[in-house]
Amino acid sequence: MEVLAALIGGYLAGSIPFGLLLTRAAGLGDIRSIGSGNIGATNVLRTGNKGIALATLVLDAAKAMVALLLAWHLTGSQGIGFVAGAGAFLGHCFPVWLRFKGGKGVATFFGTLLVGLWPAGVLAAVTWLATAFIFRYSSLAGLTASALAPLLALLFTRDPLIIGSIAAMAAMLWIRHGENIAKLRAGTESRIGQKSGPAASAAAPDQAPDKAPVP
Repeated sequence: MEVLAALIGGYLAGSIPFGLLLTRAAGLGDIRSIGSGNIGATNVLRTGNKGIALATLVLDAAKAMVALLLAWHLTGSQGIGFVAGAGAFLGHCFPVWLRFKGGKGVATFFGTLLVGLWPAGVLAAVTWLATAFIFRYSSLAGLTASALAPLLALLFTRDPLIIGSIAAMAAMLWIRHGENIAKLRAGTESRIGQKSGPAASAAAPDQAPDKAPVP
């Protein structure tokens, strides 16, 4: 019951669409009609408002952090805390309030790692930064860091709930980036900081890369 409650509670927290709420409040319109149509920080960055993009990034990570810490505190279990973080990740990717059309989950993934198992989170963040700096593709950076994350976690824990939660989030992150992978192979993937207008959303309504200012 604790695991289920943590998963549901985390999902509801993760479903809060901060990217949509912040862009509307800033008078930038509906973020779903801009660029990729994604509600994450990457697409918010395409509006040209770096401050709103950074706020979206921080809040998308924070909702996973809060869910994890609260579940950990209430149950005394780090593993159940990670289940809540994974729930927040799912809520961000498939928010019930937006007909299950959400973001890619990179920020919530890193939020869970950094607060739940910070040594592995720091190593994954360094991987993201290095890959993004060298190749200038946020999607590639996220894919690389997430692929290594379960292995990095094994250096610091053997808790099956923690390892399983991280592996499940990493697998879902790859699934959510399916079209990005195809674009990387074709050489048509957008680079970090590249703007795009509403017309771009017609070509890739849900799957353009999450190019956040930081992981």
